[in-house]
Order: sequence, then C-alpha cells, then structure tokens
Amino acid sequence: MSRLHRVLEQVSGEVVDVRPGESLLRAMERQGKRCIPVGCRSGGCGICKVRIVSGRFDHGLMSCSHVDVGQRRQGLALACRLFPLGDSEVQACGEPGRATPEQQ
Repeated sequence: MSRLHRVLEQVSGEVVDVRPGESLLRAMERQGKRCIPVGCRSGGCGICKVRIVSGRFDHGLMSCSHVDVGQRRQGLALACRLFPLGDSEVQACGEPGRATPEQQ
C-alpha cells in the first residue's frame, strides 16, 4: 500500500492525510475537515487558494484569473488542483470553514 502524505494546514493546525494522486481539497473533504474554504472544486473559482509553505506538489489546471504565473512562483495554488508528492505544509488564504450550500 502506498504511503499517505501528511499536509499540515498552518492556520488551523489541522493535518490532512492525502492519498497518492488525490488532491489536497478532496482529501480534506473525505476526512470531514474544514481548514480550507471550498468552492467549485474544479479550479475555476479561487476560493480554495493556499500558499505552499514547504513540500513538493504536482499542480492541475487552475484559472489564471485566480492564480497567475507570478502568484504560482510565489507558492500560491488552488487546493482542488494541488497533489502532494510528500509531507508538506500549506497556509489557507481564504476563510476557514467556508462551505458551499450542499455541505451545510
């Protein structure tokens, strides 16, 4: 079995265990945690923006209107399009606990 990647969200102090190939946001939702705001889940709304503090990640497609090339170089990404490659740390940029109506 593949090893889980542990991702610490610094603002809340919560740790999310992410399966290989799973997005950070999907893993957080699977575990019932709310340390990163949730929006569209497809890279288009920008609500789940985080700053990568440490660690390595693969990135999926993200709207340039929410994370442009310069912001990406500064470590910003959308959690719904962020796939950890090992243990790491991120910092949520939005309001923790924010959820879409279907989650409430």
